[in-house]
Formats: sequence, C-alpha cells, structure tokens
Amino acid sequence: MRKRRHGYRQGVYKPINRDKYKGIKNPMYRSSWELKFFSWCDNNPNVLEWTSENTIIPYISPFDSKVHRYYVDNAVVIREGGEISKYLVEIKPEKQTKPPVVKNCRKKQSTILYEKYTYAINQSKWEAARKWCKKKGYKFLIITENELFTRK
Repeated sequence: MRKRRHGYRQGVYKPINRDKYKGIKNPMYRSSWELKFFSWCDNNPNVLEWTSENTIIPYISPFDSKVHRYYVDNAVVIREGGEISKYLVEIKPEKQTKPPVVKNCRKKQSTILYEKYTYAINQSKWEAARKWCKKKGYKFLIITENELFTRK
C-alpha cells in the first residue's frame, strides 16, 4: 500500500526475505529514501538481519530538559568480510545534518527557527545514539541522499 501525502511517498514495505526482517509488523517507510534503504537491506546477501524503528533511545531535549524517546530509523546486522558488524542507521536529508544557514539568506524567520530547532533536537538524539552504540557494540550511521543515490 503506497500513499502520497505532502509530496513524499509512504507506505508499508513487505519484505521478500522475511527471515531477515526482525520486526513484529511489516515496516512503515515514510519516504522514498527509506523505501530504497529497506529494499537494499532486504535484497543484500550481506545483510543478515534488519529492523525498522525497533530501537528506542532516551535523549534529553535541549529545549525542555526532559527525557524523550528517539526511535532510530533502522538497526542492521551486516557481514563485512569475515566480520559481523551492527549498525544503527538514521536516514536524513544532508541539510539536516549541518547547522542551518542564517546569514545572507532569504528565509522567513519562522523557517530559520524551525531549522535551528530541528538541528538541535537531531544533535541531542544522535549524541544519545552514539553513547548507546558505544555501550552496546554498535556503530551509528547517518545516511543521506549522497549515500543512497550514489552509484559505486
């Protein structure tokens, strides 16, 4: 089932290699980028298992100093050479991984504030994820359109 809302694609992904997907329900993709990553995980013979939004990490918001829940996009176990590696993977537009541009831009003030807010929240989430990964033996990756759409 695919729905188009607000200019992006979302729906339920039905894994072909069901034994590799470790979630309870079929995963929901919220963008064509997530759909592409799901398909890569499902069809890549080196991916041993994967999940979507099953890993929840507490983080402290820089705005209200309260603990919130961060649902990481994906967890993936991959065979790399003779080793098994575990990753938490967040899929984001590259512009959300960098501080917002505020000088010499023609953005509305509300847009600048929203971008600053989003960036600060993401930084808090990702710092919590890195600490979690260090404790649990995972690596944390942020995948952008540059990695998803670059052919090698």
